[in-house]
This record gives sequence, structure tokens and C-alpha cells, in this order.
Amino acid sequence: MASTYLTRTISSAGSETKGTFSAWIKRSVLGGASDYIWHTSEDANNDIKILTNSSDSIRVRGINNGGVVVNLIPNKVFQDVSSWYHLVVAFDTTQATEADRVKMYVNGVQITSFSSATYPSQNLNLKLNQSGDRVTIGTAYDNGGSPAAAYWNGLMSQVIWVDGTAYAPTTFGSVNATSGEWTPNSSPSVTYGTNGYKLTFEDAVLGDDTSGNTNDFTMSGSGTSTKDCPSNVFATFNALDTFYTTPTFTNGNTTLELNPSSSKDTYVPTTIGMTSGKYYTEAKFISGVAYTYIGITDKPATASKILGDFTNSVRLRGDDGTTRINNVASTTLTSFTTNDIIGIAVDLTNLKIYYSKNGVWMNSANPSSGTGGLTITAPDHAYFFAWQCNSGSSVCKYSWNFGNGTFGTTAVASAGTNASGIGVFEYDVPTGYTALSTKGLNL
Repeated sequence: MASTYLTRTISSAGSETKGTFSAWIKRSVLGGASDYIWHTSEDANNDIKILTNSSDSIRVRGINNGGVVVNLIPNKVFQDVSSWYHLVVAFDTTQATEADRVKMYVNGVQITSFSSATYPSQNLNLKLNQSGDRVTIGTAYDNGGSPAAAYWNGLMSQVIWVDGTAYAPTTFGSVNATSGEWTPNSSPSVTYGTNGYKLTFEDAVLGDDTSGNTNDFTMSGSGTSTKDCPSNVFATFNALDTFYTTPTFTNGNTTLELNPSSSKDTYVPTTIGMTSGKYYTEAKFISGVAYTYIGITDKPATASKILGDFTNSVRLRGDDGTTRINNVASTTLTSFTTNDIIGIAVDLTNLKIYYSKNGVWMNSANPSSGTGGLTITAPDHAYFFAWQCNSGSSVCKYSWNFGNGTFGTTAVASAGTNASGIGVFEYDVPTGYTALSTKGLNL
């Protein structure tokens, strides 16, 4: 998350030749010149770092006394903003074969094809666990300096460092026998070593080390725990699917902001779609103008029309509460303004959509009982939650809660009831509805 990072200073020396970094990461913004994942440094001329580059690959780079000793840039790129990646980097400079001294794995598969590959000499002491060195997660931070501007843009889960052992990825993850997907081991069997740590980000203090070593980190910025995790991926807005002007995506692509630089209607759908079942989400109106719309669509953002003005799309307009379905004006509901939270319930069993304002269902509808609501058509492919705004002369900004439990960096004020147990929302989730997530889709 931008401008948020974790730091700790190593107090006791550990291994300088062996170690393993493991983390689950979910990208939000692509093309960043240097979005830092992990960094350990003695000073500006001695460090090891893991970061993304402008080509959307993941790079491992290390320098000793100003000279490059590690530089691995895979040919493979990592541009999926809807899924989690499991990254493992294993260091062991004692190995006779140079390619075995630093190994990279993504989702359990070793990367062997690189556009650039520099390996350390055998038995070289890397800047891994020196006393007095600074370890940083989410940016680069040279001792005595300031954090770099290139903060990590995205989410992280189960960040682990092992001091003194190079482990294979099967220590931290495995293939799910049912889904065939690479999934995390919640309790990996490792020897953490002197400077090892495990950050789950589940505690109130996000930098708490749960390995038993108490190698805790200090957080800077406004990091927030989220229910979005590798075992249950929630919908977010799709940064790869926008129409006209691309908005600013923050907070794991759940907050959208369009500055008043364009009179075009910016249109963005979610990463996950709905083909059957019942789903609920919430949108918090931060700021905007008359032409702000929230609803559903089964068209990608390349569709050159306004939400609600084409087949299989629905919108609620913010300033006047008017609705439009499949290019036909429908019932006028309720307008909304700053800090209002709008709930959207989509019933694909009975083909209905419902809107609420601050927990009260508009037009006296009741999605739990199936009364009221607006009639929709079956999608051609799948429905996606969608946001559209014409910035005009002011900033248009919304924060959405797809069940991740936050609006931006702020947790919901008081979680409502939710029978499915999937996701955390501000208000009560209607009976029979759930969050739009991988677990929600499988109910």
C-alpha cells in the first residue's frame, strides 16, 4: 500500500550465506519503475533487495561495496492484478553450482529463464543478517537515509524470512488436490534462525512476528489488515480494464479517484464476475459530481457507452437517484452524497438488483425476502460490479468494500451480520447473500 512500510533493525548477527524469503503478494498497479517488496541494507553500497521493475517482472539485486553481486531478472512477467502470487527466493552461496546460490520460485515453480543473471561467488557473505542492518518490507531504506519513493503497490500476506536455511517452496505452499491451485501452508515447518520472522498481518499490530522470535517490525503509514488473502481472493477493480481516462487506484484497487482533468466518463468493472448466486457489496461515496454511477455490467470497459446505457448493464446515479437498466430509464430511488454508504445486492437466481443507503433498502425493498428490487436480465457472460464517473470540475472518489472489511484504510465502523461468514461489511448482509470472492463463488 502506497507510503506504507515496515522496518526493523537487526540486533544479532546471523547467517550471511543462507536464508529464505517467502511471501504472498497481490499486485495493484502495473508498470512501476521499482515497487519494493523486501530490502535489507547496511548502507547505500551494501544491500539485497527484491522488487518489481517497469516491465512487470520481479527482480533480485544485491551489491557489496558498490559492486553488483546478485542480479536476477526473469523473462517472465507478472501482470495478474486479480490473483495472489507466491514468491520464494532462496539464498545459499555455499553451493558449487552458481545457479543454485540464488533460486527464485513463483507459485511453486522455479524460474530458470532470465534476461539478466548474475550470481554471487561461492561462499560470498551477502548482506542478509548483519547486526545493525535495516530490514524493510514495502520500500527500500538505506541506513541513515530516507525511504525510497517506490512503495509496494498491492497486498502482502504471510511474509517469512528464514535465517540460515535455504528452503524449497514446498515448505511454504502446496497444490490443492481439488482445485489444482498453489495454496499456502498456514504453519510451515521451518527453523527460523536468529533473525527469522513470520508476519501474518492478522494481529492488531501488523508488524508482529508470530514465529516465536519476537522479531517485530515497526509500521510507518496507514496499513490495514484485509480479508483478501491467498485462500479467499476478493473482487477488486480491474486496473487492466478501464475506459477513457484511467483513474488512480489505491488500497488494493478498492479505492478509485478521478481528478478533474477529463470530461470523459471513466468506466471500471471488477476483477471477478457473477454468473449465478446472490452477492452483496458496499460503496462509500467520498467526493464527486452529478455524473457518478454505480451498478453492474457484463461488458468490458472497452464498451464505448455509459453504464446503464447498453444491454445487460444497470446504474444508480448519485445526485438524483435515477436508475437505468439496459438503456431504459427505470424507477427513481434515493440520491446520495459525501460519506453515504451504498449497498448493492445482486440476485442472479431471481434476476433482481437492490440498492440500500446507509443500511436502509431503497424503495422499501427487501432482498432477504425477495420483495421489491429492480428486474434485470440474465447476463450474456457474467455480471461485474462497476463504477463510472465524469470528473467534471471536481475530484470523483469512491471506496468500495467487497467484503475485505475496509473502506480505504479505515476498517468498517461496526460489522453487520453475515450468515455466510465470508467477508466483513458495514451493514447486515441480506439473508442468502455473500461476498464476491473465490469462496463466495463456491457456496
